Parts: sequence; C-alpha cells; structure tokens
Amino acid sequence: MTAHSTGFVAIGRNEGERLVRCLRSVLHRDSAVVYVDSNSTDGSAERAAELGARVVQLDISTPFTAARARNAGLSALLEWQPRIERVQFVDGDCEVVPTWLATATAFLADNPRVAVVCGRRRERFPERSIYNRLCDVEWDTPVGETKACGGDALMRVEALTGVGGYRDALIAGEEPELCVRLRAAGWNVWRLDAEMTRHDAAMTHWRQWWKRTVRGGYAFAAGAHLHGAPPERFRVRESRSALVWGIAVPALLLVAAVAVSPAALWAFALYPLQVLRLSVEARGTPTQRVARGMSLVLGKFAEAMGLIRFHYHRVTGATARLIEYK
Repeated sequence: MTAHSTGFVAIGRNEGERLVRCLRSVLHRDSAVVYVDSNSTDGSAERAAELGARVVQLDISTPFTAARARNAGLSALLEWQPRIERVQFVDGDCEVVPTWLATATAFLADNPRVAVVCGRRRERFPERSIYNRLCDVEWDTPVGETKACGGDALMRVEALTGVGGYRDALIAGEEPELCVRLRAAGWNVWRLDAEMTRHDAAMTHWRQWWKRTVRGGYAFAAGAHLHGAPPERFRVRESRSALVWGIAVPALLLVAAVAVSPAALWAFALYPLQVLRLSVEARGTPTQRVARGMSLVLGKFAEAMGLIRFHYHRVTGATARLIEYK
C-alpha cells in the first residue's frame, strides 16, 4: 500500500457534475481520497467509486450534518492510511486549484504551530446571478492569521484529532467552532494569499440566498451559545446584530406606532440608510455595491430567523435538520 502524507476528504449530497469536477481535481498520482455521501439519489456515490475514491455512506438513522460527514471521512481515511499527517477537506461543489496543495503544504512545514491553512475560495460562475457574486465577495477575507476557516482547508491531523474533530451535531458553522477549540489548544489558523478552490453555488433565486442566510444566523447562535463567554465572545457581536436589526428594532417601532403615534413608522428609514451606508463602503460596480448593502441589511431578518430556530431547538430538544439552499 502506498504511503501518503496528505489525504483528501470530500463530502456531498446530490452534487452531480460538480462532484465529478471536485474529485477529478484531487484524484491524481494515486492520491488517497475519501468521499462521504449523505444519501444522494443522483448516483453520486457510484460515480465517486468509479472515479477511484473510497466511498463512505452515512447512516441515515442519524441526522446528516457536514461536521458528521467530515469526521466520518477522516476516520475512514486514517483507517486506510494511518500515517496521514495532513488532510485537505473540500466540499463536493468545489474543485481544488492545482497549485494549492504544494503552497499550503510548504506553509505548514514552515509554521509548525499552524493547524489550519486556507486560501481564496472563488465562485466558479459569479456572472450567472447576483447571489453567486455575493458569495464571491463574502469569501474575499483578510490574509494572514485569522480566527476561522470555511469548509475547504488543509489541516494537521495531529491538531484535528487532538481536539476531538468537528462537533457532529452542529448543522451550521462547524468550521469556525472547530477553529475556536484549536486556538484554545494553542494552534493557529492562517489564510494565505493563494488560490485554493472554485465553488459552484448555483444560486439563481432569492429563496436560495434567504435559506443560506438563515443558516448563517443559526451558525451565529450556535457559536455564541457554545463559546460566547469571555474572553472569546465568539459570534456574540453577529448574534446581537441580527437580534437588534432583525427583531428588536422592527418590534419596537411597530409597538411605538400603535401605542404612541403612526409617525414612528418613519423610523424604518433607518434600514434604507443602512443600505446606503454599506453600499458606499462596499467594493465593485454600483450594482454590486447596492446588492451587497441590501444583502447585509435584509440578511438581518434571515439571520434572526436562524437565531430563533437554533434557540427553539435548544429549548425544546427538537432534532435539528440541515438547512439546505440547493
């Protein structure tokens, strides 16, 4: 059996040709690739096996989460290749840029306290919709030491297993939550100024954007619940912002309009003013800047729904299900 120092874990559900592109980008030179499938009905698992990946089918008796899928993939990878030192996680709707692995591996070799390294994820078809374009802008995060990564990242197996891997039950925000625990254990997270992956969001309707933003709010609430205490105060600011702008301000203005004067409704002008301010601060064409401003303001209502959903699940003990936008 060929020994590998770096392995790949791809996860997906009904990704079709996107998964084929993903696996072809990492299946090379006898690479160790595990694909974890969450009950696809489009033949994804069979196609992955044909391409040469080892396939893991998640047990359908337990709710699917990306965190659970990644843990299952890592477990299978280590059982197959126990000497693996690094693992590149990639979502099934992404493809890894050819130059990425060498760049990221060299960085980890030179920086022994860095547990996670990520690069620039780009949207494959930003021109197809404003929602795809918004994703591309969202992923243009600052370079250097950072607090969190996304679903695509190269990680040290030693660090990942040392903190117990991903938190299985989280239905959103599992990567930032993992990074909180890695940093608490003395590891660092880094973002390089290098191309990493191409992502195919395939978002063409506002309902997809809305569901994706609700999922973001859920992730904020979960993160704040788990790690919101000082000194980390993880996701507290984001949760508070969604609570204030998505629930508290509208509720107070409506109450004031009924109890005091209908003139209080004029205060809703705060929202278009916020759109204007954020549009001025954004980058891109005028249309893109306005879209960014509107998405940040209207997104507070979707994020607030995510907050409510999380706390409903927490209080009632109801089973949390994936919030899928595709």
